[in-house]
Amino acid sequence: MQVKVYNQLGEEAGIAELPEAVFGVKWNADLVHQVAVSYAANRRAGTAHARGRGDVRGGGKKPWRQKGTGRARHGSIRSPIWKGGGVTHGPQKEKVYEKKINKKMARRALWSVLSAKARDREILVIDDVKFPEAKTKAAAVMFRKFSGREEFSNIEKGNGVLVLLSGKDTAARRALRNLPYAGVEEARNLNMHTALQYRYILFPKSALETLK
Repeated sequence: MQVKVYNQLGEEAGIAELPEAVFGVKWNADLVHQVAVSYAANRRAGTAHARGRGDVRGGGKKPWRQKGTGRARHGSIRSPIWKGGGVTHGPQKEKVYEKKINKKMARRALWSVLSAKARDREILVIDDVKFPEAKTKAAAVMFRKFSGREEFSNIEKGNGVLVLLSGKDTAARRALRNLPYAGVEEARNLNMHTALQYRYILFPKSALETLK
């Protein structure tokens, strides 16, 4: 699959070949859903905890004798049917929500998402991303150039664009991190969950090589 390459001024600067193994994969909704649910489950803190009848204080003595009072029989004031008693079937902090996803499944789900974005023309390839002075203003100017193009008109709205870097680039990260519509990540750390959070994904040519 061939896509246009742009420079930081939003001008066309050539053609790039997207690897078919990554950007030519058929959409797999079931796999993407399974991996998305797993990412969400693995991020759960699991700290919610309700005290059962064995966790609350008191209740060591029988409230009243079994027979002869005319009242219903009870064995503990900490029964779930009493005010101040334990909770029945409440959440327990010992519960583990983690779900296992194989590496091949996670990788295949990422390819499926990237392929869908490529088909929807939401993959943006740029020759290089360099901000020598690490200024947010410089990054904003670059995205303003792209928002003027019809195919990238929504790049400055919401979670508009995820910028992938080929390696550790402190200047680029500092220039991009304060833009509310932009995210930044190293290409080697890209996962499906992050890719789905943004509409466009911006690849420098060097990051495409890293992704391969």
